[in-house]
Amino acid sequence: MRKSLIFFLVFIISVSLSAQKKRMQKRVEKDTIFRDDLTNPLSPSKAAFYSAVLPGLGQAYNKKYWKIPLVYGALGSSSYYYFLNNSDLRQYRNAYKLRLAGKPDEFLGLISNDGLISAQKTLKRNRDLSLFLTLAFYALNIIEANVDAHLQDRPIDNKVSFRPLINYASDINKPVFGIATTIKIN
Repeated sequence: MRKSLIFFLVFIISVSLSAQKKRMQKRVEKDTIFRDDLTNPLSPSKAAFYSAVLPGLGQAYNKKYWKIPLVYGALGSSSYYYFLNNSDLRQYRNAYKLRLAGKPDEFLGLISNDGLISAQKTLKRNRDLSLFLTLAFYALNIIEANVDAHLQDRPIDNKVSFRPLINYASDINKPVFGIATTIKIN
């Protein structure tokens, strides 16, 4: 009798602990999403950090290897034109300084003083634009890696819809034509 009472108590305690454990699991599952296909929540910041340290590394971290040549193409071409314009600017500036000092330069007889000044302004503007584009491509590289890492765990509907759009613009008294694009992100 005593053994059966102990057995009964052990059985009741184990059943109640098992039921309590199942209730805890349901509560945890309700509060927290446990899915294997979700990415690491820190991956966007890692991807952005990697792209900031070495451009293209964030794209490699996101396993979008086809984007790496685009990153280096954009950064490389804008950097190339920065250095090219800077070199040409120095060349024209030195020629202008030599001409002001009364010494012969490589453009003597080919380009006037006004032409040298105009070339310097154009080359300086192009150099500054190339520097801006290099910095913009560097920032876009970081932003793209971050956004791509954010979107990896969200299903995107493959059906992208394009439909013509015609509105009447009352201020110019004419119809305005366009295209409306719809992309669904769940």
